[in-house]
Amino acid sequence: PSSRDCASRPPATDLSSTAAAATCASGPVSSTRMFCLPASEARARGSQDGAAITSTNCRSRIAAEVSASSGRLKAMIPPKAEVVSGSQARREASRRLAGTATAQLPDPAPVPPVGSRSGGRVLITGNAERAARAAQMLADKLDVSVLLQGPGTLPQQRTMPVHAGRLTGISGWLGAFDVAWESANPIDLDLCTRCNACIDACPEGAIDFSYQIDLDKCTNHRDCVRACGAAGAIDFQRAPQAASERFDLVLDLGATPFVTLHQLPQGYVHAADDRALMAAVLELREATGEFEKPKFFDYQQKLCAHSRNEKIGCTACIDVCSAQAIRSDASAKGKASGSALPGIIVEPHLCVGCGACTTVCPSGAISYATPRIDHQGRRIKTLVGTYRKAGGRNAALLVHSQGAGARLIGELGRAARTEAAVRGIPARCLPLEVWHTASVGIDLWLSAISFGASQVLVLMTDEEAPDYRRAVAAQMAVAQAILSGLGFRGKHFHLIDAADARALDAALNIAPADTVAQGASFAVPADKRNALDFAIDHLRAQSPLAAASAPLPEAIALPADGSPLGSLLVDPDKCTMCLSCVGACPQAALADNPEKLQLRFIEKNCVQCGLCAATCPEQAITLQPRLLLADEGKARKQHRVLNAAQPFRCIRCDKAFGTMPAIEQMIIKLGAHPMFQGAAADRLRMCGDCRVIDIHTKADEMRIADV
Repeated sequence: PSSRDCASRPPATDLSSTAAAATCASGPVSSTRMFCLPASEARARGSQDGAAITSTNCRSRIAAEVSASSGRLKAMIPPKAEVVSGSQARREASRRLAGTATAQLPDPAPVPPVGSRSGGRVLITGNAERAARAAQMLADKLDVSVLLQGPGTLPQQRTMPVHAGRLTGISGWLGAFDVAWESANPIDLDLCTRCNACIDACPEGAIDFSYQIDLDKCTNHRDCVRACGAAGAIDFQRAPQAASERFDLVLDLGATPFVTLHQLPQGYVHAADDRALMAAVLELREATGEFEKPKFFDYQQKLCAHSRNEKIGCTACIDVCSAQAIRSDASAKGKASGSALPGIIVEPHLCVGCGACTTVCPSGAISYATPRIDHQGRRIKTLVGTYRKAGGRNAALLVHSQGAGARLIGELGRAARTEAAVRGIPARCLPLEVWHTASVGIDLWLSAISFGASQVLVLMTDEEAPDYRRAVAAQMAVAQAILSGLGFRGKHFHLIDAADARALDAALNIAPADTVAQGASFAVPADKRNALDFAIDHLRAQSPLAAASAPLPEAIALPADGSPLGSLLVDPDKCTMCLSCVGACPQAALADNPEKLQLRFIEKNCVQCGLCAATCPEQAITLQPRLLLADEGKARKQHRVLNAAQPFRCIRCDKAFGTMPAIEQMIIKLGAHPMFQGAAADRLRMCGDCRVIDIHTKADEMRIADV
């Protein structure tokens, strides 16, 4: 089948390769699938169905889903017939035309895959009875090991490796989980033969059929040690033993998951009760072979504003990632000089494609790839532009996920048909289905308004982590401040957190906001900063204030939380013009002047990462989040001087060296040093050459040869 044949198959997040295989050939699947089927099964199904189902086909279908999903229009429910006015009917027709035009766009470019291989080695951790039951259901397909986490009953026969101890760490992903634990129990399960002699001998009943000693009950009779005899499995003097092993899969049977991330790593399954255990067993039984998922992101290290010279700047992506797939790479320890730029490390095996990192990244160093921003911008432009050309007004872009968001909109459509109090999706709402709502950020929101949308509504469900909500809300506050500062009335950005169809119905009943009189014609570029600049330039030109011949403000103050735009304030009384900040700036926003002692600044380039402020030895720099509009927006794109100083001249040869503030600071800090007392204090005002000459020409100068 071609990518269009299976366009309804979205990328996903669980491991059921059998279900994924069935849908690739014949129909849609739940949006909880991420991996393609194993290669061997693909070949088998290819021979049965007459067409090979390859991972390449699956990847192209994943990419095609993003564009084709808008054509389904399953949630675009018109108002009830008896209340449809002429304007509503026109808007509904405009919406359908917009959806059709968007569905006909070319597929997004394919993305490289991320492969994982599972050999079926699974660790089951939990109490003995549940772990033994789970092991029995998995042992015929997987290589099972057990880590006991409590009392219970183990089978009499030794059919699999059994460990006991306190779980101390789980890290990794499908096919590469590193599990660590610590064992402090006197019974070594590797030596234990399960002869039950210790259980019979223990007068306190401190040993059960998990073959571990309850030390709270034990009164040191040591009858069990004597009963164990030649096996020597019981040793009360044994020091706690730390152990670790690598597994392909982990089944956690604890009451609460050991891994507490919102987005659990694939291959780690938690089952707190028996119902969840059955689902986990069915999933894990199919989790062997080779799997692929899309590489959801692109990363350009040279643009990253996370660190320079081991100083930390922006940490937005690290803070927001709910899968802990991003970590700092700021340390220079162990790296060859100049071998690599500092930045972050994104582990593609842990990434689940939420895209929140790309939304909060101020520089565009990390960008979304499924699809890229230019393709998503083309969808939005087509959707909004077609709606407007067909006569629609006050378009509201409704961004929702392919999973829970699409289901909730479908439920609202059903309720609108059957319940008189439910209105359904307003005719002006244009649903935009995406893999994850957090992947669409301020660059695309402002572009949507530039194209003529009145509002952007982002629907979030329990799929989204709390950190995503906070991050999206912060970015919306920045975007709203820009539009309000330009004179656009109303609230343009709404974060909708609806638990059911009726709550969603109420949340969508909002008044439209001001938008542009003329939609933008630019194509959204693949670079976030350029896309943001294009949108801001168009919004400034279309500002209601400009249309009314009213002056625009010189600058718009923006919220400090998450602003990708802004200026710098330099305290001239503290700044010594050392220019350390220039070397630290990753975006070339700060620069020196080869001809004068000046610190220059291009505001358009500043991403408010704070590296300059962290690097400044005098703490002379303060961030100022804002959007500069002076000189019709040209001022923010041009150099301006933040600080300047006169050069200091050597008191002996009159050669210029350093700056006046730098020399003054040096005198303050070194003036009490014994080397610079009396007449020698003048050496602090000399250049390096004259300082050496002065030392060697003074007759009374102490020399090492005189000691």
